[in-house]
Amino acid sequence: MNPLFMEYWNPYLVGAGIGFLSITSFLVSKRPLGCSTAFSELSGALEKFIRGEKASDNPYYRLNPPGFRWESYLLIGILGGAFISSLVSGSLHLEKIPEFWILRFGESFWLRQGAALGGGILLGLGSRMAGGCVSGHGLSGTQQNGISSWFALCFFFIGAVLVSFFLYGVF
Repeated sequence: MNPLFMEYWNPYLVGAGIGFLSITSFLVSKRPLGCSTAFSELSGALEKFIRGEKASDNPYYRLNPPGFRWESYLLIGILGGAFISSLVSGSLHLEKIPEFWILRFGESFWLRQGAALGGGILLGLGSRMAGGCVSGHGLSGTQQNGISSWFALCFFFIGAVLVSFFLYGVF
């Protein structure tokens, strides 16, 4: 079977591919691999489009100028690649509320949307406070043996374990 049409790929091969991508990122752009920066760059570009040069008054955007750089293309590639992959593998399906959520928390559409929105906001704020996301710290930062990245990675895992306990009803 053609690997492009498989629903699941070998995690070791995917890990090696991501490692290759991370090394290539350093060699080509002299920057680490990560995508949370793209969200802040794109939100800044949107604010600049709406507010014009007034967006430059924002202290965050003075340190992190808005724009559309290679991280934005990486983000688009991740989203587009996931969509195409699910489409060609035959695993694409839409569901209003996942079955797992219904079993654990009920059928409230608005509770699900609120949890998703709240989680997304916390994820975005956390990645900006930590100076990067899981891919930035976990892949690139640890590759450079950055203490802050190892520290952040430990807390990513602790947070993931606590959330999984909550989701699976251990607490």
